[in-house]
Amino acid sequence: MINKQKNIVILGASNKPGRYSYMALQRLKSNGYTIIPVHPKYKEIDGIAVVSRLQDIKDEIDTLTLYINPTLLLPMIEDIIKLSPRRVIFNPGTESLEIKTRLKISGIECMEACTLVLLSTGQF
Repeated sequence: MINKQKNIVILGASNKPGRYSYMALQRLKSNGYTIIPVHPKYKEIDGIAVVSRLQDIKDEIDTLTLYINPTLLLPMIEDIIKLSPRRVIFNPGTESLEIKTRLKISGIECMEACTLVLLSTGQF
């Protein structure tokens, strides 16, 4: 059984209902996960406090799910490695062989998948 007390970071969280990152936030929340949304422009999304950058996260992280363009992600590789999540989910459109390789070398599990599909099929 999955321990839903684990922290899940949504990098590129959005407050727009039509965005997949918003849908993932809602699904994770409704499934009882502890969510840490990351976005530089928001203070909160639906009552959940948003952190502006990865460096502001002090909690242990189980999963980091990505919703930003790989070109924007490149400067954050070292921050992700320092955060040391158990796994990183590359949602469609966020895939990057360079980033994935660097994270794997650092011992971080990487998967190309859709968070919404993983939740829907019980594989999250």
